[in-house]
Amino acid sequence: MTGTDKIRWGILGPGRIAADFFAGVAQSETGRVEAVGTRNPDRSGLAESFPGARIVRGYEALLADPEIDAVYIATPHPGHAEWAIKAAEQGKHVLCEKPMGISAAEAGAMQEASRQAGTFLGEAYMYRLHPLTLKLIELLKSKAIGEVRLIKSSFGFAKTPFEPQHRLFSNELAGGGILDVGGYPVSMARLIAGVDGDKGVLEPDRVFAVGHLGQTGIDEWSSAVLGFPNGVIAEVSCSVSLAQDNVLRIFGTKGRIEIDQFWFAAGKSGGTATIRVFAADGSQRNVRVDEPRHIYSFEVDAAATAIRTGHKEFAYPGMTRADTVGNLRVMDKWRAAIGLEYSIETPAVRTRTLRGDALVRKHRSVARGRIENLSKDVSLAALGLMEFSTFPGAAIVLDAFFEAGGNLLDSAFHYGGGMQDRLVGEWMQSRGVRDQIVVIEKGAHTPLCYPDVIAKQLAISLDRLKSDHVDIYFMHRDNPDIPVGEFVDAMDAEVKAGRIRGPIGGSNWTRERMDEAIAYAERTGKTKPSVLSNNFSLAEMVEPVWPGCIASSDAEWKSWLASRKVTNFAWSSQARGFFTDRAGRGKFTDQELARAWYSEENFKRRDRAEELAARLGKMPIQVALAYVLNQPWPVIPLIGPRSLGELNSSVEAFEIQLSPSQVAWLESGTKSR
Repeated sequence: MTGTDKIRWGILGPGRIAADFFAGVAQSETGRVEAVGTRNPDRSGLAESFPGARIVRGYEALLADPEIDAVYIATPHPGHAEWAIKAAEQGKHVLCEKPMGISAAEAGAMQEASRQAGTFLGEAYMYRLHPLTLKLIELLKSKAIGEVRLIKSSFGFAKTPFEPQHRLFSNELAGGGILDVGGYPVSMARLIAGVDGDKGVLEPDRVFAVGHLGQTGIDEWSSAVLGFPNGVIAEVSCSVSLAQDNVLRIFGTKGRIEIDQFWFAAGKSGGTATIRVFAADGSQRNVRVDEPRHIYSFEVDAAATAIRTGHKEFAYPGMTRADTVGNLRVMDKWRAAIGLEYSIETPAVRTRTLRGDALVRKHRSVARGRIENLSKDVSLAALGLMEFSTFPGAAIVLDAFFEAGGNLLDSAFHYGGGMQDRLVGEWMQSRGVRDQIVVIEKGAHTPLCYPDVIAKQLAISLDRLKSDHVDIYFMHRDNPDIPVGEFVDAMDAEVKAGRIRGPIGGSNWTRERMDEAIAYAERTGKTKPSVLSNNFSLAEMVEPVWPGCIASSDAEWKSWLASRKVTNFAWSSQARGFFTDRAGRGKFTDQELARAWYSEENFKRRDRAEELAARLGKMPIQVALAYVLNQPWPVIPLIGPRSLGELNSSVEAFEIQLSPSQVAWLESGTKSR
């Protein structure tokens, strides 16, 4: 494909919105529709709706078609993620109808598939690329109404007659107003609030919402209030069973702007739009935007520009990747505020991966090994879920970790009020993989750090985990006021009862207490503590991340670990972002990061990690994790990714094999002999 060749589009799903896109391509300067993929090619009217396009049987056939450069995904919302991922795997560029996914986590997974494939992925909010939006941005930047203070925006219509099985009213198809049209006013509010910023959009720091859930369990009408860090407030509304005026109103310190039916500009097929600008004295001037082209043609040409120039996302004011995820995060909060959950997001229904596959181990990117007192092979990295609070978001990362070879999951009674236990339990049950998983459980956190608490909390955790046992158990803290033998006795009792079926140990324990516990067990014939979970990373913890935390990164600890052969399950193994661009000698935005990890010695280690990463074609944070993985004594890092992309970044660290000399150089700047 040259810089002047027309983009050959395939349309995946021949619904109403697909016909609008087809009309837009026809009036574009850069594209043509080559084929339409459908599961029912014999349906009447297809040839008439898409004249000149081949009708292809099945979505897979469309993606495999060598005559297709890019795919427009027009399926109902729940199919967006699966088919965008599969399209990327086939090397196809993708323009996905809004919303990109039904959650920010889904959109992030789709973007990760596109990143790995090196393909374009954009979200089709067509209004963002129309000249009317450009004119509005121009007026706001010129302060035509002064500083923006308040935005009122809606997109609502009444679908009649009421049809429970229609996609707009179907909970199973993620129907309702928020996903179908609520993203329009949210994306506009974020654009207006951030018009003067470097990123062009601004994320709200407060989201409040109410809504009406109808008989089919979807939001028939709903409103939200967004509060932005710069003081801007936005009132946004949407509906699928209530007609609204759909007027965009922007109030500033020197006037206001009103635009009727903004989302369709001058009309789908082109025409004239009017921006009404009211001054503080009430006088009005009208700004006309004449545009004869079809509204969908602009996103077609913008996508083509990105594809031809090698860019993987829309240029501003189109929806960039960060813009898409930010918009869906707001929509996630809006849905949560009104109690809207789709059945396809529940563990009972979502039993397959986002790609639509049954869960299996696909490759061996995450290495496995054996540790003392555990009968199963165990992955040499453990996945924690402290960044997740919903099943569908957690399941995306859990599935990918398992497919990569990971089977070690870290949880605790204390985490999220039991949320992480529940997520792990729901996922294992949904996927049917309990026997293949090694579950780490922790209990007896301060202030409830007493021997009798161990059994009580473990019973609750097992209920949350939907399991009759855990595989590895740690006391989450120590209580030096209690004789260590009482703690060993309590854990040993759970081992004998079969509720702990592997090694026991302590998290944030000192060497002295571990030695004392081991000696007591050996003397009394009880289960000997053989695992530890203290911090260990290339950066040494300067101040405890949380009260009572203990790091095992100094020379004395390394000597003890090497001699004892105790496996350390290292939390904050990547120093909580110290090796990313969040940290730096002059960066103090994240005060907790600075407090816990900033020292000149750590910055020197960071410098060396950056140098080695540049030589290896990796990222510094991957080198930092490889440092932990390549220690001469048993250590298993705990990782806590916030997204699929972060998980995949961590998994890539297993590709880095460091020599003892490189490990020593990263640590001290000198090479071992």
